[in-house]
Amino acid sequence: MSQTSPDPISLIKAHAQVLHFPKGAKPSLVPNEWQVWSGSQDEGGLSDLAHGPSTINKVLVPFTWWIEHHHEADVIVKAKNGQIGVWFAADDDILKHVDMIEAGKQCWPLVAAYFPLFRDGRSFSTAALLRDRLGWDKEIRMIGDVLIDQLLQGARVGFDSFALRQDQDLDVGLKQFDLFSVTTQNSWRGKRTLLQAN
Repeated sequence: MSQTSPDPISLIKAHAQVLHFPKGAKPSLVPNEWQVWSGSQDEGGLSDLAHGPSTINKVLVPFTWWIEHHHEADVIVKAKNGQIGVWFAADDDILKHVDMIEAGKQCWPLVAAYFPLFRDGRSFSTAALLRDRLGWDKEIRMIGDVLIDQLLQGARVGFDSFALRQDQDLDVGLKQFDLFSVTTQNSWRGKRTLLQAN
């Protein structure tokens, strides 16, 4: 396993805070403790999480990397210690890897779905499948090219954590969840609002 320090270019950038909106709770800003590692600079091993000039204690690794390295003892230990989660690319077919995701429920503290472009909505389906078909009940984070305009839809389909793109205003993003008091469709968060007839 490679023990090199991560190259900053291989990290997917986001704010120092994320929007956290758990089901049944109010949205808030919380520190972003997770680095998102693209894996693009890797030569087969995970960068050392405990050393280097830019210490990374918690890292989200690509699901494709996890598939190749999930059997390594130090990877399992770090995942069970809450230091490793995974992120799914927009074109990852998670239904082909149900057994691996079931096993991941025992060790991943959270998962994320990556939006390569804001107009690419495939990762909305990833969150919905994780919640509805695979029974994922921990945090699902929206990462990548995440804009304020995507937050309400993301919250409806199963995301409860949002790492906004760096040019997006976190305070404006936080207010998006209070825009509507009535919902017209059922979602992961609950049933649609029933209106009283006068």
